[in-house]
Parts: sequence; C-alpha cells; structure tokens
Amino acid sequence: GEKGVKKVLVYRHTGAEVAFDDNRDVWWQDVVSNASAEHDAAVMDAEAPLFILYTSGSTGKPKGLVHTCGGYITYAAFTHRTVFDLRESDVYACVADVGWITGHTYIVYGPLANGATTMMFESAPTYPDASRYWDMVERHKITIFYTAPTAIRALAAAGAGPVAKHDRSSLRVLGTVGEPINPEAWQWYREVVGNSECTVVDTWWQTETGGIAISPIAPATPTVPGMATLPIPGIDPLIVDSESRTIHGPGKGELCIDNPWPGQARTVWGDHARFVATYFSAHPGRYFTGDGCSRDEGGYFKITGRVDDVLNVSGHRMGTAEVESALVTVEEVAEAGVVGFPHPVKGQGVYAYVVLQQGAEPTSAVEKAMQDALRTAIGPIAKVDLFQFVPGLPKTRSGKVMRRILRKVAEGEPDKLGDVSTLADPSVVEAIVAGARSL
Repeated sequence: GEKGVKKVLVYRHTGAEVAFDDNRDVWWQDVVSNASAEHDAAVMDAEAPLFILYTSGSTGKPKGLVHTCGGYITYAAFTHRTVFDLRESDVYACVADVGWITGHTYIVYGPLANGATTMMFESAPTYPDASRYWDMVERHKITIFYTAPTAIRALAAAGAGPVAKHDRSSLRVLGTVGEPINPEAWQWYREVVGNSECTVVDTWWQTETGGIAISPIAPATPTVPGMATLPIPGIDPLIVDSESRTIHGPGKGELCIDNPWPGQARTVWGDHARFVATYFSAHPGRYFTGDGCSRDEGGYFKITGRVDDVLNVSGHRMGTAEVESALVTVEEVAEAGVVGFPHPVKGQGVYAYVVLQQGAEPTSAVEKAMQDALRTAIGPIAKVDLFQFVPGLPKTRSGKVMRRILRKVAEGEPDKLGDVSTLADPSVVEAIVAGARSL
C-alpha cells in the first residue's frame, strides 16, 4: 500500500537556517560518513516505482507522476546516447535544474547509465555575467551542451560579445529543451554559440514521456530552425483534430502518441483515475500530450505550444508561441510572453508582456514594429491589444514561464495568482503587477 514520506535527506550546503524536523529529517553528511564505499544494488522489479516527480496541473493542483525502474532508465539511456550522438570522448553538460525532469533524465539517470563524463551546473547563466556558460565550455572542453530557450534568449539579449570572449571550438552538439524555440533564438544559438558548425537538437518531450520523444538525431537529421523534426524510434505520434479524427499528411492539430513506449509515466501517485482522465480521455485510446502541433510536407513536426495556451480572437485560433516568435523578430525585443484576456468585441484580446534588449527604449515605434511583424508572420487578425513592457517574465527556477501569473494579471486579478513558491525572482511579478495598474 501507499505510505507517506518517512525520512528526508537534507544536504548541508550554504549553512542557512532550515526548518529541520528531527523526527523526519536526516543530515546527508551524517548518513554518508557512516556508509560503506561498497554496496550491492538491490534487485528491483522493472515496474517498481523509481521516483515520483510533481508537475503542474491545469487545475493548479500538482500531479505526482510515477516513473519506473526498468522502462524509464532504459529510455533515458537510449535517448541520451542516440539524440546527442554520445561518444566515449565527450564532455556532456546539461545545465538544467536537477529537480526538473530534464535534470532527472539528462543530468542523472541517462548519463550515469551510459557512463558519460558529465558536468553539473548550479547558478544562473548570467552570473556573474553573460559569459558564464561559455567560460565553462572553454575551461572544461564541453562537447555537448543542453539548455532551455529561455536561457538562450536571455543570453542573446546581452549580444555576441560575452560569447566571443571564450573558445567554444570543443562544442559539437547543442541542445534545447523545455518549450518551443523561436527560429531567431535557434539561429543565434547555432551561429553565434556554435559558430555555425554544431548540430542543434530541438528536443520535444515532457515529464510524462520520461525522455525525448521528437527531436533531430545528431548529426544525421537535417535540421530546420524552430522545428522538433521527427519522432525518436519507438515513438508513434499523430495529429488529431478536436473531434479525435486523425490528420494525415501536412496539417495542424493536437499532438497525441498512439502506442506505449518504455519511458512513459505509469500513473499519478495515489490517483490513477486522474491519470486516465488527464491523459487518455480527451482522445480515447491515445496519450494526449496537451500540446498543439503542425506537420509539414516533409513530415517534420513543429510544436506550437500548449493547447490551453491557444488564443481565440474573433473565432481565429493562434498559438501563443506563434505570436511570441513573431514579436521577438523585432530587433529591440529580447523576450515576449503572450496571453489572452476578456475583450468586449473579440471575445479574447491579446496581451503581450515584452522584455526589451539592453539599451532599448519602450517607444511607440517599437510597438508598431511588433504589430507589423505579427501581421507579416500570421496575418491581419493577429494584433496585440495591449503591450506592457516589463523587466522580465515570471519564471520557475527551471526556466519555465509561469503563464498562469501572466493570465491573472492580464485579467485584472493580481490578487489571485495562486502558488508562487516556485518563482525564481518574485520581484519580477511585483513589477508586472505595478506596471499593469498604471496602464
């Protein structure tokens, strides 16, 4: 039967005061100091739970997804070795938060299972300055580097100077993970960071999939900026419409996976009914990813963002990722976060939070340039109703934008933000709320 947490290992790291519970908590140092250097690994059933990782739910209540000992590790090792073209001589660096699924799969389990030389990172990409990553690449001769589009855009805003200060000739493969990457950030990553010589693998996957599911395979797959390209062997993706009808050939709809694979989560801890309802009820018999997707004539997949991040303006549907990608083509724009808000005429209006490049000023000319970029990329229906220039976007420590916060502010409900404990920088939200009140 299921039991609660019995003990928590606490690592004495910074020396800060913590709410230590003597009945529950144990210092890591005390346990390890008395442990033997030799250990016989326990034999586990392949379907025994390996870990429970909590991920956000549409209701706001986190879901404790269960991954298993056999399937998950097999899939983590296979995808890590295959996607990144892992070689014995590689120095591999995934700079994600280890508490995120990317950290679990591609810092811990996959690299360890493959015996890879791995570099872990704990800090911020811009501390003490924007050359931090590239200094590490030079010092450690990193060959494979894996990070998030959010970090790439933040570093691109600082320009090419911090990158050019360091030798990056060791790099062979660059990876991106966590959200759809806009083509401009993709190209900056490849051309500036990779000197136009590295393969960029734009990897799509989820906490639920356990590992990469759609991605180029370095260096074999021809890449296209902003496209996740093709499924990993063993993954059977399909695109369906809102009536669960399969869309064949080029088209756009909701992304599902048709058959099981080793790395998939098995249940929501303590609530299997929720697991089934969340992932297998919208399109019965298929795993529903919750993401929108398009496929081109060549069979390449492009992730367009969460289906619940779709704007419906006067009956026209637009993915927030599409709008954001258009806005950041403007030279002065570093990042953009787009949400919908109630509009008396359109039903839903478009509210854009815009982070400018260093030194750029929030002017009407910049707003016009963004509107023009939207019109060119999507069409005349695509128009921002309200711009708010902000110092940054609200992000978790793993780099994900907390769109729920942006939506609540846009809807005039800044007092209903919900749980903000995972915010990396709460001051950003304070600035956004204050700025919204002055609009």
